Amino acid sequence: MAAKKIKNMEEFAALSGISRPTLSKFFNDPSSVRASTRQRIEAALDRYDYRPNLYAINQNRRLTKNIGIVVPYLADPFFAEIARNIEAHILGMGYRPVLLGSHGNPEQEIENLENLRLLKPAGVLLAPLGRTSDHDRIAAFCQDVPTVLFDASVGTVGEAFVGSNNEQSIGLIVDYLCRTGEPPAFFEMKTPANPNAHKRRQAYIKAMERLNHTPQLIQASGSGWEFEQIGFREGSRVVRDRKLTTNTILCSNDRLAIGFLSAAYEAGIRVGLGDDCAMRVAGHDDHPFSRYTCPTLTTVSQDYEAIAQKSAETLMAVIDADSPADSRQETLFDGRLVMRGSA
Repeated sequence: MAAKKIKNMEEFAALSGISRPTLSKFFNDPSSVRASTRQRIEAALDRYDYRPNLYAINQNRRLTKNIGIVVPYLADPFFAEIARNIEAHILGMGYRPVLLGSHGNPEQEIENLENLRLLKPAGVLLAPLGRTSDHDRIAAFCQDVPTVLFDASVGTVGEAFVGSNNEQSIGLIVDYLCRTGEPPAFFEMKTPANPNAHKRRQAYIKAMERLNHTPQLIQASGSGWEFEQIGFREGSRVVRDRKLTTNTILCSNDRLAIGFLSAAYEAGIRVGLGDDCAMRVAGHDDHPFSRYTCPTLTTVSQDYEAIAQKSAETLMAVIDADSPADSRQETLFDGRLVMRGSA
């Protein structure tokens, strides 16, 4: 039976009489120390019922200076832009970013993490797929490698999460649309890949009820990450069926909205603010292409720079910590209304 249970490597080193560098070397690779030293460490582990945490193990790992950055879809300019910002911060801190895309595939997401594990990264910044992610395997990875999630969260996995305040941002644009015209219907995917979509739906319902309007959900069939294609196909169905009780559409994200705008154009429906316009369309994210649609897309801007900087700084703090935080950190940034020609 263990005589005493201790919580950190400093205390274990002091009680066992074994130096911390030697312990770190052992925890990283037991075969790297002499057999007699290994026996002393193993005996002390049994005596004090001590199990090293990822921070102790990371003392050797972080010397690689590699930081993994994993995003769902590098072809999406939204993720490309936020990854570019994160890369700049990582480089400025003296580390080497390793950027990988998961192609919307949960198996590829896990393969990316396992490939990073082989590089012994100091830490990882992960924007997970979300609903389709393998939560258990991601959680197991996060137990071994300091990991901060950004954009989307997977339960309480990781040391911290940095993202957007969807309740605030959706509430902001619902307020604006209701104040300037007919209350919006919410156009979303029936089975969205990204967990932000669920938060935005709930935020839309809450905002509409707060303003004494009846929520109207329009759920588009389809799955995956081809949002523009789904927005166009299902948007064409919506305008063709003419069952809308409002002329205002709020899309769950800008990529769906871009597809919806194209569907309205194909149907001969003018979108915008003029007297000859029959419909208003808005989105969320301030996707890099949203300022070049026709008409330009009204949306809510996520703070790319703030999310990138906070994600990088939080990971650095996790890497440098001598012990795990008492609780998982969560930082949410408010969105900013961007008024353009579509609404």
